[in-house]
Amino acid sequence: MAAHAHGMTGNVRDGQEQHVSGNVLVSIGALLLGMLLAALDQTIVSTALPTIVSDLGGMEHLSWVVTAYLLASTAATPLWGKLGDQYGRKRLFQTAIVIFLIGSALCGMAQDMPQLIAFRALQGLGGGGLMVLSMAIVGDLVPPRERGRYQGLFGAVFGATSVLGPLLGGLFTEHLSWRWVFYVNLPVGVVALAVIAVVLRIPRKSRKHVIDYLGTFLIAAVATSLVLVASLGGNTWAWGSPQIVGLAVLGVLLAVVFVGVERRAAEPVLP
Repeated sequence: MAAHAHGMTGNVRDGQEQHVSGNVLVSIGALLLGMLLAALDQTIVSTALPTIVSDLGGMEHLSWVVTAYLLASTAATPLWGKLGDQYGRKRLFQTAIVIFLIGSALCGMAQDMPQLIAFRALQGLGGGGLMVLSMAIVGDLVPPRERGRYQGLFGAVFGATSVLGPLLGGLFTEHLSWRWVFYVNLPVGVVALAVIAVVLRIPRKSRKHVIDYLGTFLIAAVATSLVLVASLGGNTWAWGSPQIVGLAVLGVLLAVVFVGVERRAAEPVLP
């Protein structure tokens, strides 16, 4: 009898583990969709750019359609990570999806180039959250031994989007409109949002965190300087121009200040 009861308990436990693992897999699928959206939007716009310029004008601002997204996502990344520690990553991930989808819808409706660049920055703000929080949530859901396998999937998504992005951008531009490059995010994002809301369960940690706002600002400023040097050097301005040299020097100086601040911070962004 005792053996039978023990066997039943074991079966129940196995069933629970399978149930949890099923939930975890569905959650990771939704996280992958979020990562796919954020990564895709770094590459999907490139093939649509000539059509966007012929429609909206503003040839001189062309590179900013890509740069604004990269800049906002890079600068926002450390803040999303720290706020996720403070307020719970599930809520923050949902917020990032909503910001990203609002940015996508507005990009699709943009009437001129400055509008498109501003909405791309908003989209990038959400995209930065999708990238950093999806990886962090995997750490919450999966034991350390399994993490490498799942995080490898996120790396594969990045690799796939470098090919898939330009291909899809070309298809939408050719057969529908360049605006669909942005509208395509909406149904995928809504699915990810719904699945995350229903399925994702992250164990709560009730420890209060101190957010290192100065460190966050400085690392965002360093990242911004580097992205601007890489994006505008040899393109908008010559590599040896005062603007590019100034940005590079500013980036180095800010990095030095950042290291000094982090050595004194209670909870540094980058220990």
